[in-house]
Amino acid sequence: MKIDLTGRVALVTGGGRGIGRAIAIALAGAGATVVINYRGNSAAAEETVAAITTAGGSAQAIQADVSQAADVERLFKTTLDAHGRLDVLVNNAGITRDTLLLRMKEDDFDQVINTNLRGVFLCTKAAFRPMSKQRGGRIINISSVIGLIGNAGQANYAAAKAGIIGFTKSTAREMAPRNITVNAIAPGFIDTEMTSVLGDATRKAILENIPLGRLGQPEEVAALACFLASDAAAYMTGQTFAIDGGMVMS
Repeated sequence: MKIDLTGRVALVTGGGRGIGRAIAIALAGAGATVVINYRGNSAAAEETVAAITTAGGSAQAIQADVSQAADVERLFKTTLDAHGRLDVLVNNAGITRDTLLLRMKEDDFDQVINTNLRGVFLCTKAAFRPMSKQRGGRIINISSVIGLIGNAGQANYAAAKAGIIGFTKSTAREMAPRNITVNAIAPGFIDTEMTSVLGDATRKAILENIPLGRLGQPEEVAALACFLASDAAAYMTGQTFAIDGGMVMS
């Protein structure tokens, strides 16, 4: 099945690296014009833009901190002023501040919640108005299997990612009358910069809990995101799709 997103505009938060970059490139490859949001790493964002434009696609990078309402307002205004519409929002921006609960500072908790969950709230709210006027849109929230099963040392991250799943279900119900679908993707351990720092013993332990016996690739997550952004997924909303090599089975 060939996915065709020609003429559509997609915004990917945290689109400069890792899963976000792969999703941005895949959406552009399917024909979408892609806006790549980044908070601080302009070089990575411009590398993603270059990868897309070199391949014949259309992309631009816009700096904004999705945890800040004023930044989000500017991000969406700039996108709509430049392209006139918004068809796909991928809420991907996220950070980690891992440590055991007894060592976790309030700021460690707040930063993760603000970026990973508040950012999804602010961006989804900003996307609703233009998508509502268009009578259609796709919102894809990047959660995590950690939001499904938890993980020692990641109470803040797990809380944010679990919150995204509940937020996805509620907003899917609210937005369905406007033909806007809202779904979540819960990646497992994906081969990105975040997992590249894992020690051999930790990696071995992780692989032992993955039935397929390997880490996932960002492109595999991106393929699922492209499908959810397409017309083929028009009757799917409020769902959470784990892509984890079988790590979590329900």
